[in-house]
Amino acid sequence: MSFTQSLSLLAVIIVLGAFFALAEIALAASRPLKLRKLADSGSAAALQVISVQKKPGNYLTVVQIATNGLAILGGIVGEGFLTPLFTQLLALVLEPGMATTLGFTLSFIVLTSVFIIATDLIPKQVAMAVPEQLAMFSVGPMRLLAIMLRPLVWFYSRLVNALIRLLHLPTRRDDSITPEDILAMTEAGARSGLLAPGEQQAIENIFELDTRTLPSAMSNRDEIVYFLVDDSDALIRSRIADTPHSSYPVCDGDIDHIIGYVSMKDLFKRVLHNEPISLGDPALLHKPLVVPDRLTLAELLKQFRLAGEDFALIVNEYSLVVGLITVNDVMSIVMGDLVPPWYEEQIVRRDDNSWLIDGITPIQDVRRALEIEHIPHEEGYETIAGFLMTMLRRVPRRTDSVTWGGYTFEVVDVDSYRIDQVLATRAPVSLTEAAQAREPGPSVP
Repeated sequence: MSFTQSLSLLAVIIVLGAFFALAEIALAASRPLKLRKLADSGSAAALQVISVQKKPGNYLTVVQIATNGLAILGGIVGEGFLTPLFTQLLALVLEPGMATTLGFTLSFIVLTSVFIIATDLIPKQVAMAVPEQLAMFSVGPMRLLAIMLRPLVWFYSRLVNALIRLLHLPTRRDDSITPEDILAMTEAGARSGLLAPGEQQAIENIFELDTRTLPSAMSNRDEIVYFLVDDSDALIRSRIADTPHSSYPVCDGDIDHIIGYVSMKDLFKRVLHNEPISLGDPALLHKPLVVPDRLTLAELLKQFRLAGEDFALIVNEYSLVVGLITVNDVMSIVMGDLVPPWYEEQIVRRDDNSWLIDGITPIQDVRRALEIEHIPHEEGYETIAGFLMTMLRRVPRRTDSVTWGGYTFEVVDVDSYRIDQVLATRAPVSLTEAAQAREPGPSVP
């Protein structure tokens, strides 16, 4: 075989090797969701790739038979014309024995480098970049080769399947999509510019609805505007003018004895018709939605949908009212940065290294604002005040402090055992590490 013929045959072998490497990686890297979308739009090749991904045994067998066969053939062809060539060139300056040895060594190095670059690294990197398109391009020829090599494919497939069963190895990949997978994809989309940061944040917020409990978004007990059933007409009108809301709880004696609620729409009708307002009138009262404080925001949305209400009163295990939450509160969590509208009032940045935080601020909002990855025993409390109580194992007093996650949290104001203000300051690394090493062992029951 002439030099030209040998070189041409080696080039064909390299191209074929690159094709099989490309076909292998493209199949493995193709994303099922994207393939399904292409198949739904009418792509028959995408359907074939999906089918092969479910049972890739024969496909991979063809790849390995061809890859190894071509590698051996390439070595034979390349060594057959490169070794004599290098030997002749080296014989001009070296003795024959040394020239033959170095000629073979150079032939081996050149062939190995060419195969690594041209049949491995380049095609695999390209296949990782556009896997679906290349998988659809290669699936047809690969299926044809599987038919042509059926006896060999059958033999190796049966042998491999037997060994896999014997060794109890997995044969199918799990293509299920978890929330973590979706969040990872949205993060990648935001980094590439396909998703706006606000869109990515909204998707993350939706998933967080399953983990955030009601106290993280509710209006607290002392912020609820309510009426007593025996309030006078003048008092009701004055309170509506001072603090307008869409609905008001109506209580008998105190806030823990709720008998119903009145809507602003009904009260406005009475005012327009110049009729007196009496909360003892059964026509004005509606049955309120009352939910336990352990519900998540996702569960609350289901309750809103079933009850047809847009606000709910929240009670604890002792049937005491602890807060009130509306649909708007939940929507602000989704559409905002996972914080309620009053976030800026609860966490105020004083300078580059310190924040003033209201004691009732949800701990998740604090963690996000300060970019702290982990808070100890987070499932046992809802607020920054609860965090301090858990870490100190007692009711905090003014000037008490806790160091965690790179910050020192100092109590700066206490009102009747209630933590009003906490100052968060960036702490030195050494202090942070020491605090983490002293993490309390017992959890909050």
